[in-house]
Amino acid sequence: MQFDRKDKNNAVLLDLYTQLLYPRMVEEKMLILLRQGRIGKWFSGIGQEAIAIGSTLAMEENEYILPMHRNLGVFTARNIPLKRLMAQWQGKLNGFTKGRDRSFHFGTQDYKIIGMISHLGPQMAVADGIALADLISGQEKATLVYTGDGATSEGDFHEAINVAAVWNLPVIFLIENNGYGLSTPTAEQYKCQNLVDRAVGYGIEGVQIDGNNVLEVYDTIAAIAAKIRKDPKPVLVECLTFRMRGHEEASGTKYVPQELMDAWAEKDPVANFEHFLLTENVLNQELIAEIKADFKAGIEYEIEAAFQEEEPIANTIAELEDMYAPFNFKPNALSPDAPSTEVRYLDAITDALKIGMYKHDNLVLMGQDIAEYGGAFKITEGFTTLFGKARVRNTPICESAIVGAALGLSINGYKSVVEMQFADFVTCGFNQIVNNLAKTHYRWGEKADVVIRMPTGAGTGAGPFHSQSNEAWFTKTPGLKIVYPAFPQDAKGLLLAAIDDPNPVLFFEHKYLYRSLTGQVPQGEYQLEIGKANVLKEGRQLCIITYGLGVHWALAYMDEHPELSINLVDLRSLQPWDKNAVSNAVKQTGRVLILHEDTLSTGFGAELAAWIGEHCFSDLDAPVMRCASSDTAIPMNKVLEEDFLAKSRLAATIEKLLAY
Repeated sequence: MQFDRKDKNNAVLLDLYTQLLYPRMVEEKMLILLRQGRIGKWFSGIGQEAIAIGSTLAMEENEYILPMHRNLGVFTARNIPLKRLMAQWQGKLNGFTKGRDRSFHFGTQDYKIIGMISHLGPQMAVADGIALADLISGQEKATLVYTGDGATSEGDFHEAINVAAVWNLPVIFLIENNGYGLSTPTAEQYKCQNLVDRAVGYGIEGVQIDGNNVLEVYDTIAAIAAKIRKDPKPVLVECLTFRMRGHEEASGTKYVPQELMDAWAEKDPVANFEHFLLTENVLNQELIAEIKADFKAGIEYEIEAAFQEEEPIANTIAELEDMYAPFNFKPNALSPDAPSTEVRYLDAITDALKIGMYKHDNLVLMGQDIAEYGGAFKITEGFTTLFGKARVRNTPICESAIVGAALGLSINGYKSVVEMQFADFVTCGFNQIVNNLAKTHYRWGEKADVVIRMPTGAGTGAGPFHSQSNEAWFTKTPGLKIVYPAFPQDAKGLLLAAIDDPNPVLFFEHKYLYRSLTGQVPQGEYQLEIGKANVLKEGRQLCIITYGLGVHWALAYMDEHPELSINLVDLRSLQPWDKNAVSNAVKQTGRVLILHEDTLSTGFGAELAAWIGEHCFSDLDAPVMRCASSDTAIPMNKVLEEDFLAKSRLAATIEKLLAY
């Protein structure tokens, strides 16, 4: 291994050595604790320390780094106290996640480190969003994100790099190629000779370096970071290294040929750099012994102190509250004589977005074709003229990367509204929503200030992939808020509330209503509280609880049957939902029909029915009944589609309920 000190003085080299040595000694202590049974699990980065240390020290302290679970050196080089790290690893209250997550699955704004989730690849898109915020705000900063050779097989890897390349984002994508994804060798992970060769396909620079040479890592990353701060663009860096321990300690290394282990042992990053510094007279044996003794004593003290840290005390109320970032909703009351205009459902959404963009200069809109084209439904037509392309961004077709980038924007001080071209396409970003957006605040107290607009629903003959009502995929996921307005006035007021809310909100908009429904909508800014239902009609014979297009089906039925006294509740929000409004409606009528467009089995109506049965049983005069769409995919043919939809069974279900 050849080291080139260049112009570094002895003090700099000594600092690099101590920074490199410290995580190695911490890891060695962790392996002892594991054998003693004092800890339960450890993911070792022994043999890879030069990458974490060299790259972290090459970045500026106020620049974000997104490491993996073997990059202890990132955390120690950013001077996070070992006691706090140990508290995190042991699930203590003083850990970064208060015992809610393990290992390095956390972030910290104090140290500008954003940890991974277990799905590996999604953090790369988060780096895109962080860098995008810097780019828009004119900050000359770089962002560093790690991934492994195994994770390069994930679609998130491709999507994130492609977005960064298209948008010229100042991101360093660092691949730790350590030979194995758990037990799968690289020969079974990819076919290209070198992972860095993929850079050519993205039209970006690629660099391959010796990941065990701390000076090479430091100099390379420092040079790239300095360059892309001034000339923003992504760079792919492949660091060749090796994992000397198992994927985690229980898995061992028996699947690795011994000759390979022996060859890489000779390339140990700590031992080789230490030998170099001895030859350069930067170190001597006495100084090495002194440094190690100091480290050993400090490590022992910090770890034992962490073992004495307070354990979390279970508090269900606190756990539930921490799923969401605090939001002090302040209703913007409208006077009855407030000026209003008759507008379409679609135009109310456009108006809300415009008001949000004027109000928040850190709000970014992202989606396929939303810039000059104005989106598939023309909701953002003309927005680039008003707000510029930096804030109204066409995206490649890569839902996962864009949702991840939205989280990155939020982490770095921005808001975002993401348009799914159709709600059906959200499947391609599902992991980012349910595992990243939804859990971030609960895990480490960071908001996910993201709204995802979901053009949804049937009625237009668009078939199985453009017509689904998929709200139930998300209503069971804690940490998300789900909104589904039925009227233009509600759409505007709820969307403005969603934009202000620092939590992730999925905002369902029924496509059938875009141009077919008009209503009086107050001018200017106003907000409606997420989680509050609207009782549209008072009645005594039965109540219909519904939302979205179901509200209009119910209204049409009531117009046809003026002889019936029906209480109609429009939920408007499905997470949270208005339990008081539902309970009152049940008490007033004793008969309940739950109506929704989604399929019957495990649709959101099932949750409503279960809750009513559990909490309002004594008020019921008949079983709770559901009217929903068929348990099939949505057919394209108009006759088949109408038969599929719940509307076709509404009259019969009401007759059955009243006859009970």
